[in-house]
Amino acid sequence: MTQIINKPKDTVSQVLNGVAFIHQEKLVRIKDTGIIKKKNNETDCVALISGGGSGHEPAHFGYVGSGMLSASVSGPIFIPPKTSDILEAIKQVATPRGVLLIIKNFEADVSNFLEAEKQAKMSGILVDHVIVNDDCSIEEGSYKKRRRGVAGTIFVHKILGAAARDGLSLTELKELGEEVILATNTLGVALESGKTIGSEKAIFELEKGQISYGIGIHGESGYREEPFYSSEYLANELINKLLIQYDHGHSTSFAVMINGLGATTIMEQYIFANDVKRLLQLEDIEVVFQKSGNFMTSTNMAGISLTFLEVKKESWLNYLKEKTDAFAW
Repeated sequence: MTQIINKPKDTVSQVLNGVAFIHQEKLVRIKDTGIIKKKNNETDCVALISGGGSGHEPAHFGYVGSGMLSASVSGPIFIPPKTSDILEAIKQVATPRGVLLIIKNFEADVSNFLEAEKQAKMSGILVDHVIVNDDCSIEEGSYKKRRRGVAGTIFVHKILGAAARDGLSLTELKELGEEVILATNTLGVALESGKTIGSEKAIFELEKGQISYGIGIHGESGYREEPFYSSEYLANELINKLLIQYDHGHSTSFAVMINGLGATTIMEQYIFANDVKRLLQLEDIEVVFQKSGNFMTSTNMAGISLTFLEVKKESWLNYLKEKTDAFAW
């Protein structure tokens, strides 16, 4: 499939320039970096920063806004941002109340973000972090959970962003983040691999008519492949795999996110959403918050992920429902 790009090496910079142009009333790009930040940062609350490799649009710049992130930092396609860019983002948005880094659980991401945190602390900035590990897929041939940071990260952005605006301290936000992360699980499935930028080469091989369970957002292989039967069958499989992560009863309340991985149409997402609704009703699961759309993609992969957040406190639901002007929420 032909892609609307120029030179592949210029893709990330041109994407960031485009974001800053379209949303210039509230976002700015810091020149020669992967940073998108709010045009007018609040100074009376903790600042939140997240980021990672490009290729997951609208993550993470789509969540920069009042009540969510103060800034995002983008690296090359599927490669985390440089430590120097993360450090610059911290300096750009730091407030007297501190900065919290929201990091996805990939080794290189964690390494670069924590090194930036270390350097920021050495310069006298108050910084801490949480690490999101919502992926509950397993490694092929074992029962070891991968625990990568995937679409559930967006729920963390929203809850912590609203809580920061509500005045919670850096310590309180870290504690809240860790509670929310423990209550969040995601499982993804691919129907077709995405392509590398500027190429027709698939990131991984998947036979036509087959689906792969437990794929990663960088094209990591899943743990099982089988023929695709129907949206309902797929929803049932993902729901069952997610529910076993919880000790749930009839009073359990969940926030649900249906996430397209890049090439999944809105029509398909809503068909899947209808199946999720019906199957959860049969389980007597109360859905108190729901979203469907493209929140964390994998270039143009055809597939979908399903995220459950067990809403353990009413304040979490209130934070999810609070308004934000982040354009991708």
